[in-house]
Amino acid sequence: METKAPIKVYMTRKLIGVGPEDSIKKACEVMVEFDIGSLVVVERGRVVGFFTKSDIIRRVVIPGLPNTTPVREIMTSDLITADVNTPVKDVLDIMAKKGIKHILIEENGEIVGIFSLRDLLDASRRKLETAIAVE
Repeated sequence: METKAPIKVYMTRKLIGVGPEDSIKKACEVMVEFDIGSLVVVERGRVVGFFTKSDIIRRVVIPGLPNTTPVREIMTSDLITADVNTPVKDVLDIMAKKGIKHILIEENGEIVGIFSLRDLLDASRRKLETAIAVE
């Protein structure tokens, strides 16, 4: 992975989400269906929140909330983002400082993708596979 490359090279553009009034159970079902660790929360076509597997543990299971609780009650609404042209190294620095595994990527003020540690691992795996194939 080229750490000076812009994050747009490695981000995932397909955002999967739920609405703020959807239940935690529905959000979890979507996460399982797509085998992902996070969802955007979308209202009237705009991303208004973020929901992760960690949120489920810290904000649902530990406090004992019912799975019928609306996502809006436990989502993160103070979004941490990076611009599409931010170098990978800088994005990883932000993620490390904030202690997060996912970061939303924006372009011109709009959320256009997501970058996760899984994307980092996938890129590293592809690079290793390419190197092995060349040998």
